[in-house]
Amino acid sequence: MVEIDIEKENKAIAKEYKELLRISYQTLSDDDKKLIRKAFDFAVDAHQDQRRKSGEAYIFHPIAVAKIVAGEIGLGATAIAAALMHDVVEDTDVTVEEIEKEFNPKVAQLVAGLTKISQVKKDMNISMQAENFRKMLLTLNDDVRVIIIKLADRLHNMQTMESMADYKQLKIASETLYIYAPLAHRLGLYNIKTQLEDLGLKYTEPTVYNDIVSKIKETKEQQDAYIKSISDVLKKSLDEEGVDYVIKGRPKSIYSIRRKMATQKVTFDEVYDKFALRIVYKSNPHDEKFLAWKIYSIVTDHYRPSPSRLRDWISSPKSTGYEALHITVMGPLGRWVEIQVRSERMDEIAEKGYAAHYKYKQGANEESGLDTWLNLLREALENADSNAVDFVEDFKMNLYAKEIYVFTPKGEIKSLPKGATALDFAFAIHSEIGIKTRGTRVNGKLVPLNHELKSGDQVDVITSANQKPTVTWLDYVTTSRAKNKIRNVLNENTKKIAEDGKEILERKLRHLKITVNETVVNELVAYLKLKTSLDLFYRVGIGSIDNQQLKDYAAQKSNTFFNFFKGKIKRNPSANPDIVQKDEITQKYDLLVFGVEQDRLDYKLSACCNPIPGDSVFGFITINEGIKVHKKDCPNAISMQSNYAYRIIPAKWIDSTQQDFKVTLEITGMDTLGITNELTRVISNNMNVNIQSISLSGEAGIFTGKVTVIVPNNTILKRMIDNIKKIDGVDRVTREYTS
Repeated sequence: MVEIDIEKENKAIAKEYKELLRISYQTLSDDDKKLIRKAFDFAVDAHQDQRRKSGEAYIFHPIAVAKIVAGEIGLGATAIAAALMHDVVEDTDVTVEEIEKEFNPKVAQLVAGLTKISQVKKDMNISMQAENFRKMLLTLNDDVRVIIIKLADRLHNMQTMESMADYKQLKIASETLYIYAPLAHRLGLYNIKTQLEDLGLKYTEPTVYNDIVSKIKETKEQQDAYIKSISDVLKKSLDEEGVDYVIKGRPKSIYSIRRKMATQKVTFDEVYDKFALRIVYKSNPHDEKFLAWKIYSIVTDHYRPSPSRLRDWISSPKSTGYEALHITVMGPLGRWVEIQVRSERMDEIAEKGYAAHYKYKQGANEESGLDTWLNLLREALENADSNAVDFVEDFKMNLYAKEIYVFTPKGEIKSLPKGATALDFAFAIHSEIGIKTRGTRVNGKLVPLNHELKSGDQVDVITSANQKPTVTWLDYVTTSRAKNKIRNVLNENTKKIAEDGKEILERKLRHLKITVNETVVNELVAYLKLKTSLDLFYRVGIGSIDNQQLKDYAAQKSNTFFNFFKGKIKRNPSANPDIVQKDEITQKYDLLVFGVEQDRLDYKLSACCNPIPGDSVFGFITINEGIKVHKKDCPNAISMQSNYAYRIIPAKWIDSTQQDFKVTLEITGMDTLGITNELTRVISNNMNVNIQSISLSGEAGIFTGKVTVIVPNNTILKRMIDNIKKIDGVDRVTREYTS
């Protein structure tokens, strides 16, 4: 057993504590230092009998996390104190209430948030893991510092994983690349993000990681000489112009070199921009932009720039707050070099994220700086009801998305993730505008709602008070904000339909001499093979459960044979009152549709993965057997998608009762005054019917016309046709069929 020199260890702990105070980015007052000292003593006392896997005293871990929080991220005394105590509630007998009593509610709230994140079972399947991440992300609603301290905790764990078992290293590293690195990116903590990515690669792909590290070492001398040759040229001109600056050579991260090798299918030697030069200049706020462009002109006097690779994040900062000018120039030996131009203020914001933001705001403090930062992330958390895996995937997509910059009609600039559509833009302005969007114009031209936007586009949204989102809108948007808002409106709408459906059901069953009560509802749910009472009411409301089905149920109900089985049906899990009374409308997944337009096509289910309704699937166009449907995680999926991408067709299971259909009606009659208005009114009064187009023409007192509507099913269509026939002057209404 290793003998521990306690005195030597205590000296090392004291040294680490002094170092923590010395490296703090914020200026610490005497009260701050007292708070940190108290938290340090509290943590030392709580963890005194604990040791890490490596054998060292456990307290070294919280001190290391606090050092990252104080120095690399730049938070203040409250967060440093919480970082020192982040494990005491989880690992010792100390309670959150004790911390609140000893310190203050804010420190206690941060420690409670960190404890909440940690209290999760160790072996989790993917959905449990996603649920864990969702819980973690939802703590953002309490205080964004919880997540920032968690990132520091994760970084130190990644830095000290050597003594762990291989499978644990792989699990922790995969989690890090899956969610923690994207979070650091979204918070503008680029140094932390880079370290997390590189360490993640070290444990997920050790051979690749070590190979790149050794190659970087081999080429270091050569790279340094190359950087120096460019720096010397630029220094001469910058000095002549009297610019106060420093030039730093910055190698590209190991992870980003690996990503470039994988995406561009090139070797290490073929990755040209393996390094960048950074020019950091001193400036007062007034001259910042002027000096950045002055340095740009000096750089481009010597080296030819690539116009397509100029990134101006000074005029339009990233939504993370990042500001810089990135110029890619052709350097000596025909090699592209990226040169980043930043003021000292911009450099600090890039390094420290939001901590530097409020430092540069007059009169701002740490608490007020948090509000702005929190708003950057809150939107992705608005809909906590969605499936956990979808939630995390949606959130991740918006974390790492590259940004585009588009303009409102008044010339205001909005940033959106790359791939965002015209409908995403409408929701980005305001959710009420998004919900009422009838059409969109891009650069003056009318475009579909799913039109993908490009940087520089000017977008005008046309709204209508009568407009309502449909299920297909979910395929028209890419941002979490828009998806969540559309889902919320659809849910409200379906619940309203269900309320109307309940009244209709009671009325119809009364005619059949049946009084609606809980037993009857449960029996009907089981009889129609549904899952919840809300499913039943909703389907009655949209007309997909017709009178004949209810008559059959009534006949069965009075039948002695049915009464014999009634007990069995009641014991059926789908008729369990707990499930039946659940306040939700479930998906039946009884129809498979293909492509963006959700076409119904002939298909066969593949034998290799046996997809069943509800699975995530895609269609594969075979040479002899038409479309074959495979699960997305089918063993053959990756091979098919990489070798025959052109033969892949998107597919998904949907609930056919929640699907809309397009129908064109031909109408003839006598041309009376106001017929168009009356026709529009009658169609609009039919619930769940949207008019897509209407055209009428009259000649010699007779009118003919075509109306195209979107309806959920035939029952509602028939009801609507009957109502149209009642309009004064209408002679015939027929449905147009395409040949």
